[in-house]
Order: sequence, then C-alpha cells, then structure tokens
Amino acid sequence: MVTPLQYGDPPHVGPFALQARLQTAPAGLVYLGQAPDGRVVSVAVLSSGAALDAAARDRFVTAIRDAQSSAVRQAQGRAGVRGWGASLVDRVRGRVPPDTPPVLAMQGGPAPWVAVPYLPNGPGAERFLDPVTVSGTLIGQRHGPDFAHYWLGDRTPALPAPPAPPPPPVATRRSVVLASTLLATLVLALLLVVWMLLFRGEDEPEPPRPLPNTQFVPTPPPEPASPEPQQPTPGPSGGGDGSESPWPDDLFDGRGPI
Repeated sequence: MVTPLQYGDPPHVGPFALQARLQTAPAGLVYLGQAPDGRVVSVAVLSSGAALDAAARDRFVTAIRDAQSSAVRQAQGRAGVRGWGASLVDRVRGRVPPDTPPVLAMQGGPAPWVAVPYLPNGPGAERFLDPVTVSGTLIGQRHGPDFAHYWLGDRTPALPAPPAPPPPPVATRRSVVLASTLLATLVLALLLVVWMLLFRGEDEPEPPRPLPNTQFVPTPPPEPASPEPQQPTPGPSGGGDGSESPWPDDLFDGRGPI
C-alpha cells in the first residue's frame, strides 16, 4: 500500500527523488521514487538499527552484489553456455532468488540502499531486505525458540552522514593587507574619540553662564514735605529780634547798606 512520506523520511536517496512509502519491512523501508531520467523506481533502505548491525548490513550488501553478479553472468551467458550455467548454479543454490529484480544503483557503507525498476504488483527492492532477518538455525533442524534481532522495532531509515563542510577560504595577501589597514584605522578612530571625551575639558575654559533675569521691584512714590519755618539769625549786638540787620557789623563801617 502506497502511503505518504512521514517525518524522518529522506526526500532524496542518491540521485533518486522519493515520493511515497511502498512498504515497511522488519529490516528497513521501501520507497517509491523517480530517477533523473523519469523512470519510476523502488528504493530499499535499511533501518537505522539494522544499519548499526554489521552482520545485518553485510547480508543486505551481499544480496545486492550477488544479484549484480548474476545479472553480469546472464549477460555473458547470452554469448556462451558457460556464463548461463554459472548463473543457473547460483539460482539453484538459492543465492539469488528467481524473482530478484535487476539492480539499477546501490550504495554500501554505513547507510546502504538499493534501487530497482518499479513494477506494479511485481517484485521490488524489498527482495533484498528478506535475507537480512534470520530466525532459528541456518542449517539443520531448528532447536529452541526463534532468534529475534534487537533492532526489529526500529522504523527509522538509516541516512548517510551529511557531507563535511568545505574548507575555509584561503585569504590572499592583498585581502590581508586591506583588512589590517581597515582594522588599524578603526582602532585609531576609537582612540581619538576616547581622547576627546576624556581630555578635552581640562584645558578649555568653561563657557560663560547666562546672567539671571532682572527682577523689577516697584518703589513707592516720594511724599511731599512741608518746609520748616526759618529761625531768626542773631545780629552783631547779640539781640534776638528780627529787626536786626543780617549784614555783619564790619561791613560798610557799621553803617549798613546804603
């Protein structure tokens, strides 16, 4: 049953764009994808738990390489009976099932995957996930309970590690000189600003402060005063009446004004 991609599914595997889920197997997941040339493909990816198991990963990769070797021998068998006989022996021994689809692309390593042509209601990439899980004994009569892998409950696809970041660019001598000059200019400007803030006010006089506003207080108007009466001045004879001449006695030989 085709289901949409879920959280954690990769959008791309190698050159193939994944579009939906086809199957969830005990050892991994099978996706419906599209090749760069437009062909519809079936892509099988191991689960993260199975990919961490070296034995399970080796069985998956070995099944893919056996299918590739069988396809090469079939191509050689078309030109001679020897290659056809070798391919027939591989299928009789059970190394390559008869309904194994041809391999279009594969990748080994810590997160292996394989892509085959998609056939509706036909065999797909899930054929390479079947040999990964083993139960009981491989040969002879089965004794005891079936063997269960510790990673059977894992449904997370094994994804390849992200590519390493590119090395940092190497700066040229010209760029280093320009950067050094710019840094020195900025430092000099910063020192100049600090000097102006700290030492500018020590030698310069402070600006004069503005005078306070003049306050006008009204004064009361002057009051008129009455003149005091004039007192009589005593004459030369010492009398005190006012008939005495105000002139001195020695003026005009004592005769007074004429």
